[in-house]
Amino acid sequence: MARHKSALKRAKQNEKQRQRNAAAKSAVKTAVKKVLAAVAGKDKEGAKELLSAVIPKISKAGAKGIFHKRNASRKISRLTKKVNALGA
Repeated sequence: MARHKSALKRAKQNEKQRQRNAAAKSAVKTAVKKVLAAVAGKDKEGAKELLSAVIPKISKAGAKGIFHKRNASRKISRLTKKVNALGA
């Protein structure tokens, strides 16, 4: 365990940030699962609504470094593709 005052502070900050990142990542995963469930259920309107709610969450997580920016962009792209396939 850290002994110096500054190292103790960093350890506390790291733990807070880890929990914040985990919560954001979990929220994104849950939202993505809801979209995929709507797609599986052929619910076109519901999937579109859920997609419009999940895209900002993924973008924000990508901007904050929770996901790599290309990973975030790829997630958005794949979800959008699945939702758009319902309309075709």
